[in-house]
Amino acid sequence: MKLILCGGGSGEKNVLFNEKLNQIINHDYPILYIPLAMDEKDHPYDGCYQWILQELSNVEIPYIEMVRSFEELSKKDLFSYSALFIGGGNTYKLLKGLKSSGVFQKINEYIHKDGIVIGGSAGAVIFGYDINVISAMDKNEVELTDTLGFNVLLGASIFPHYTNKKTKLTEAENEERFIRFTNSIKDFSKLHGPVIAIPEEDAIYIEDTNIEMLGTKPYYVVENGVIEEKNINSMQRK
Repeated sequence: MKLILCGGGSGEKNVLFNEKLNQIINHDYPILYIPLAMDEKDHPYDGCYQWILQELSNVEIPYIEMVRSFEELSKKDLFSYSALFIGGGNTYKLLKGLKSSGVFQKINEYIHKDGIVIGGSAGAVIFGYDINVISAMDKNEVELTDTLGFNVLLGASIFPHYTNKKTKLTEAENEERFIRFTNSIKDFSKLHGPVIAIPEEDAIYIEDTNIEMLGTKPYYVVENGVIEEKNINSMQRK
């Protein structure tokens, strides 16, 4: 199992994570890109494909293949790829599609048989304990009831984009957004266990039973409603 769970950044924010991906993959096989957390009406997948080509331009692979539906994804042999790249969007839409199509079980088998996944934002959140941690950011418009994720962090859930500001919002609106996210995470942790909140510049790297933080900014651990800032070098479990 090798997972790079990113806080949702792109471009320069992901340089370290792409370097790590380049170190651990088999360079003879393609990467399978899964943009299905996105709504194609709002974010055409052709545009997503152009984005991923640029995003992974420095990763040494023969090509990138993309799926356009969960049905198509369910027919893929995941072990024929060097890695899966699961992109961002609506976490509830993504997890519902994975579970209803049977792909959730296929990915679970894949990661436990030395598969490699890089997940960004929603694609990272699904690997925590419960995706309801994201309820302050994503709407559950698909009415998903089984919100449990792959749980690769021993009961911890993942919250991405933490502390990052949106350029289209005012300073006051960004502050309100940050407070809303923080309060939601604290409340969630009291009922559902710990949360690891990471900014777009950070990622959680999991290799079998080892956990390491990658990135350039502090991250946060929330337990029982108490939030604690952590140095990027402070998490390493062996």
